[in-house]
Amino acid sequence: MALLDWISEAAGPVVKGKGVVLRPPRASDYEHWAALRQESYAYLQPWEPLWPEDDLTRAAFKRRLGIYQREMEAGNAWPFFILAEQDRQLVGAITLSNIRRGVSETGTLGYWIGQRFAGRGLATAAVTAMIGYAFDSLNLHRVEAACVPSNTGSRRVLEKSGFELEGKARAYLKINGGWADHLLFGCVNDGVGRGG
Repeated sequence: MALLDWISEAAGPVVKGKGVVLRPPRASDYEHWAALRQESYAYLQPWEPLWPEDDLTRAAFKRRLGIYQREMEAGNAWPFFILAEQDRQLVGAITLSNIRRGVSETGTLGYWIGQRFAGRGLATAAVTAMIGYAFDSLNLHRVEAACVPSNTGSRRVLEKSGFELEGKARAYLKINGGWADHLLFGCVNDGVGRGG
């Protein structure tokens, strides 16, 4: 029942940031999402895992929605689409995942922005808004993120959003078909660098 509700436009938390709105993906987002991912393929691929052959199909998107719903119900992840506030156009996605409670109260942040929307501050606004949601609504103590060292755009987004560089991990994630080193970043809920 919950899966059917989700696929048929279920509501969820809405997070507002400077010029962006974050909300859970919906079944009706499929065409816009697939088009944005397809047109941004060459731009995104150097920084992402290889896409499965069926990644942009409607069936794969429905499977993705089901996974998202289960993760949200369990409190393990919060996947959101990033929409431009002005016209509600889909510009990318952001996910707070691997949420660990107890002694760590930590989550891991990942995000992407479509190529035609890059360089406009939308990723920074989305990351900043998600940090606020993680700390203020989910009561997390820490959020972690990582990026490939050569991804200077992503590094700037993290630094502008209050993350601090904490180190480097060798062969951290399999990106674009090969194991890649990553810079590790963290943001702690101590009010420092959050602008509030």
